[in-house]
Amino acid sequence: MASTDVPSTYRAAVRQSGGPTATTSVVNIDSPKVGPGQILVKITWTGVCGSDKSLLRDEWSVFGVGMKPETHGIAGHEGAGVVVAVGENAGGRWSVGDRAGIKWIASVCGECEFCLNGVDEVHCIKQLNSGFSSPGTFQEYCLTDARYASKLPDGVLDEEAGPIMCGGVTAYGACKRSDVKAGQWLVILGAGGGIGHFAIQYAKAMGIRVIAVDGGDDKRDLCFKLGAEKFIDFKTSSNVSAEIASITQYGAHGVIVCAATKAAYETAPTYLRPAGTLVTIGLPKDASILAGAPPIMVALKRLKIVGSVVGSLKEVEEALDFTARGLVKPILSKGKLEDVDEWIAKLDTGDVVGRAVLQVST
Repeated sequence: MASTDVPSTYRAAVRQSGGPTATTSVVNIDSPKVGPGQILVKITWTGVCGSDKSLLRDEWSVFGVGMKPETHGIAGHEGAGVVVAVGENAGGRWSVGDRAGIKWIASVCGECEFCLNGVDEVHCIKQLNSGFSSPGTFQEYCLTDARYASKLPDGVLDEEAGPIMCGGVTAYGACKRSDVKAGQWLVILGAGGGIGHFAIQYAKAMGIRVIAVDGGDDKRDLCFKLGAEKFIDFKTSSNVSAEIASITQYGAHGVIVCAATKAAYETAPTYLRPAGTLVTIGLPKDASILAGAPPIMVALKRLKIVGSVVGSLKEVEEALDFTARGLVKPILSKGKLEDVDEWIAKLDTGDVVGRAVLQVST
């Protein structure tokens, strides 16, 4: 095993309680042993995702989804840093000093049908997930599967790469799955948020015309800055559907729902033209919220309703390349590892512009 000096203990933000008032504390934990096929990454920056909030606060317990004991209470799945140890059978791809990204999908089996078809390992039946079924990136050092960590290219800073591991690739994958072509219209609901601000940029880079929907002057200014052609403030608009129809004539070719609200999912199908596609990526904690439309609307307009979650290892590579080429620039709100609870609270109230990232180490 190749390695640099790793301290015997290090800092981690560990969940102390669950439920709506869940908190974390930064404590010292023992350094893990690096096994065969693994690398140890010193995390410099980690993003803070809405999914981290939902897991820490048990918001998805109604769906039977919650942090597993194997996480040891450590959330986070948007990590970036430097490889400090390489286990046996992992040296062919990794060397100490390489920069690596750790994602929601921490590991896949490589043997099931979904892994072997070459395009769908996101649905691996034996996958491990950072901050859900394995310790996440809210810690100074993180052990991960060498096969599924992402190499970070030159031209992408660690603080930029972290959020791309989930928020960025989720937005990129949703743009692809919308089937919207260059020159066509795409509506993004929650466009000024952590995923939406990525979606605007990826869509623009693909030649897609963007109608951003969000609330407030700050979100409007950000959406225009990032390349949205039109902005609709849902807080002041009397009829968002009518405004979209006025802009597009027959409705949008696609809608991406980043906002995890009942209103967003109820109204989104009305924004589509015939044969349009609705992409669901916002994950509400309310089990009564459904993605869809009355069957008569779906049938008569031949609508497509599809889901999208993160992306494959190749799609992460592609998403990073947009930033390396200067086409997508993450908008970051920065904090420290000790500020996890503060940023989780800001996510809950919608007070984060762009993506929240925490500096974990230097």
